[in-house]
Amino acid sequence: MMHTRFIPERTPRKSADIILICLIILLAGMGLGILFSASYHRASAVFSNPYYFIYRQCLWAACGAAGACVLSRVPLSFLNTMTPAFVVLSFVLMLLCFVPGLAPQIMGARRWIVLFGYSLQPSEFAKLALVLYLARMLYRKQERLGDFVNTFLPLVCVVGGLSVLTFAQNDFSTAVFLLFLGLCLFFIANVKLLYVGGLALAAAAGGVGLLMTKSHRLQRIMSFLHPGQDPSGADYQILAAKAALQKGGLWGTGIGQGTRKLGGLPEAHSDFIFAVLAEEVGFLGVAAVLALFILFAYKGYTIARGCGENRYGFYLAFGITTCIFAQALMNMAVVADLVPATGITLPFFSSGGSSLFVTFLLCGILVNLSRTGGTMEGAEKWRT
Repeated sequence: MMHTRFIPERTPRKSADIILICLIILLAGMGLGILFSASYHRASAVFSNPYYFIYRQCLWAACGAAGACVLSRVPLSFLNTMTPAFVVLSFVLMLLCFVPGLAPQIMGARRWIVLFGYSLQPSEFAKLALVLYLARMLYRKQERLGDFVNTFLPLVCVVGGLSVLTFAQNDFSTAVFLLFLGLCLFFIANVKLLYVGGLALAAAAGGVGLLMTKSHRLQRIMSFLHPGQDPSGADYQILAAKAALQKGGLWGTGIGQGTRKLGGLPEAHSDFIFAVLAEEVGFLGVAAVLALFILFAYKGYTIARGCGENRYGFYLAFGITTCIFAQALMNMAVVADLVPATGITLPFFSSGGSSLFVTFLLCGILVNLSRTGGTMEGAEKWRT
């Protein structure tokens, strides 16, 4: 019997977790409602169409829901088989971000591929690819995780490759998040602490060095360490977000009645949509949304535990839950000025079709795992 830091118990399941499905629908519905409130003014001013952002978000939500329904029913063995192709596709999409004309430079970054008027952010798909890949490979090589050269190093190369390409797109936050996600899965898979610790130290040292390469990254760190020193510059966004949090009070101003989104809060429909949420629904509403994410995490980790000795399903459920829940916590922490500002979005809420679409796909796989308990026909052949 393999020793692990997390000892799950297998709980056979025959039907999908209805509470999980309700949570996904509730979070998605709340997200669309708050996004419309946060974006209609900007959409009217910039695109002369108050429905510009919500229309696109609803379109992505519909596509994501359809994809989630498919992934909730496909055999896990098929998902396992298709993982290498999806990883290759993810790398190709990441490289396309450097093709002039196909990937325009926006605010100093090349993170989006634009086709037929719609943008695609490959780094969001990299999160899904990374979870699928690590779940597959940690399962296949679970008896050889102590082999540094033949097991750990190849996994690190994929994690590092996706992170480097993301960083090259000037998306430091997502690059760090991909490394964080990889470290979490390595740890839970019982990879040697020497390897995991060494990778974490190397990533931390490299991250500190890369922080020095862009002035705006240093400004964010200094703004966090010395708040209020540059209220009209680096501190402006965080101070505006905190003002929105404070204005919300206990009950909030009411849906659609917030004022900070009208121009006083940059990226109100995207990275800082949580501030709009706090202003309009108040402390009680924020507590409710946080409780929903915590319940989502509880259900996700319970599903992972229920996969028992089906280690492929266990790694998938753990990785998916961590990916969604950690992003939510990081985004909320930024708005509350508990950590330096990042570009991590709030799942289900922030404007961004790629993010919402991938979140739905991840949830579809999690629903699948809640139904199957992580069982996979012909699973033994994947371990050879």
